[in-house]
Amino acid sequence: MFTGIVEELGDVVALDLAEPGADGQRSARLTVRAPLATSDAHLGDSIAVSGVCLTVVDLPGDGTFTADLLPETLRRSALGELAVGDTVNIERSVPVGGRYGGHVVQGHVDGVGVVRSRTTGARWDDVVIALDPDLARFVAEKGAIAVAGVSLTVTTVGDDEFGVSLIPATLAATTLGRLGAGARVNLEVDVLAKYTERLLSTAAVAR
Repeated sequence: MFTGIVEELGDVVALDLAEPGADGQRSARLTVRAPLATSDAHLGDSIAVSGVCLTVVDLPGDGTFTADLLPETLRRSALGELAVGDTVNIERSVPVGGRYGGHVVQGHVDGVGVVRSRTTGARWDDVVIALDPDLARFVAEKGAIAVAGVSLTVTTVGDDEFGVSLIPATLAATTLGRLGAGARVNLEVDVLAKYTERLLSTAAVAR
């Protein structure tokens, strides 16, 4: 479990795409340099990379870690589009009793959004992000959403887009400070909204 509070910016060291399997699907291995996250990491630990929960499978002790990207991860997220040298948001999983500063983030990305526009204010940026209408129904004004692993408050909502405001700390400490129009970002909608819809739809069928 995560909170969407980015701890450090990591650097992509390698992205090795495997050859397609018999079913045509591909997997990959991603290696990221993240000194803070690896300082107390162990094999099998969970680390969120730009909002995607990944399992540490290699930890050579040089400040890097490696994780496997399964076909589902490549389909649902933008991790397969990374290149060596790219910067990613890093968050370690929350320890029992740890401070919960953002919102409930699972690291289970629901889809990829596209930055539609960016407007610079006096000390903040207003960003509008397009998303699949099937996901838009889970987004509510003043609700929470994870964008590239960053916990944000929704400021506006449309049929196929939503808006967020980025404060100076977010601009400086995450990759969101450098994304322009057309950039693709991993999105995770509020899990409580998804469970609520599931319960209501099940109850309606039961009646």
